[in-house]
Amino acid sequence: MAESSIKKLASTLLDAITDKDPLVQEQVCSALCSLGEVRPVETLRTCEEYLRQHDKLAHPYRAAVLRAMERVLNSRASELDKDTASTIILLASSEMTKTKDLVWDWQQAASGVLVAVGRQFISKVMEELLRRLQPGTLPHCAVLHTLASLSVANAFGVVPFLPSVLSSLLPVLGMAKQDTVRVAFCSALQRFSEGALEYLANLDRAPDPTVRKDAFAADIFSAYDVLFHQWLQSREAKLRLAVVEALGPMSHLLPSERLEEQLPKLLPGILALYKKHSETFYLSKSLGQILEAAVSVGSRTLETQLDALLAALHSQVGGSAHLSMGKSKLGWTAQPSCSLPDRLLAFLLPRLDTSNERIRVGTLQVVRHVINSAGSTNTRMQLMSPSPACPARTPPQPADLTA
Repeated sequence: MAESSIKKLASTLLDAITDKDPLVQEQVCSALCSLGEVRPVETLRTCEEYLRQHDKLAHPYRAAVLRAMERVLNSRASELDKDTASTIILLASSEMTKTKDLVWDWQQAASGVLVAVGRQFISKVMEELLRRLQPGTLPHCAVLHTLASLSVANAFGVVPFLPSVLSSLLPVLGMAKQDTVRVAFCSALQRFSEGALEYLANLDRAPDPTVRKDAFAADIFSAYDVLFHQWLQSREAKLRLAVVEALGPMSHLLPSERLEEQLPKLLPGILALYKKHSETFYLSKSLGQILEAAVSVGSRTLETQLDALLAALHSQVGGSAHLSMGKSKLGWTAQPSCSLPDRLLAFLLPRLDTSNERIRVGTLQVVRHVINSAGSTNTRMQLMSPSPACPARTPPQPADLTA
């Protein structure tokens, strides 16, 4: 089929995108995707031209076209030439930031296009996004969302740009007053940190194997200072959880001495949130990441915090809807606890004497999990053969440990 025929067919489909029947709209998008599978470049260029020429087209229809483009790009981005990729990137960036108001379906659709192109043309996408980060100005929430999504979709491509991104974002972090903007910043910092950790864990496959944690440590600590000391005090539960989710992976990138310095405040600060949130899974997940980071730097603070940590997390075992979730919560303390087996057993064994079967079963599940998580045979033997300070007990036997 000639290129002009492809363009004519795509244009005809696009003209039907404004049909009032949602089913027709869905069929139009499906047809565009099918056409794009066969001739991706021509179809995508026609979509780009259509949106550019129909500036007054309402945003729900613009979003529909962008979603169709994203679906084509997810499977055919590798077939684009550089000029077509650049044209699509500029279109999506413009669509995403055309209004400062939050119009999520439209902005998310444009963001999805950028992420899809970014899997193949990350440098061009990052250059455009960095252009959107103006000094002294808060970035558009959709730009933050896109940077976060790209960090997940293409960590190897994004991480080399992180120093530039962070140097642009950190000076305006304190200007964020609205909770929605702060949540967007938290999400971005969480994903940046996760991307950096993935990169550092796979340096043998990374494009630049000389990258080290030091490249991000100072900037991440500056962000941590704002998130922990200011934003975590918010009355808005969604923001507090966003902060906590970010702090988990961020803790692995903090300078070792800074992490050790912050732990006496950080750990109690996270534990205090258990009283404020009914859904605590993400609190425990982040706490586990912080504990892993502390162990990895040989923290001496953990021993003084262990009793409070165990008490707070064990209270979650009996309250969890599923024992497996409760087990995982206390199991996240396995790594630091296994270095102090007597302390761990002194805490757990008395909990087996309770009349609450759920707590007994949960405690036994945790003991099993901790033993299985013990890194060395010697530590496992210590856990299974308690010292005289932790005499063995004969607790009531639950009917079914797998219940």
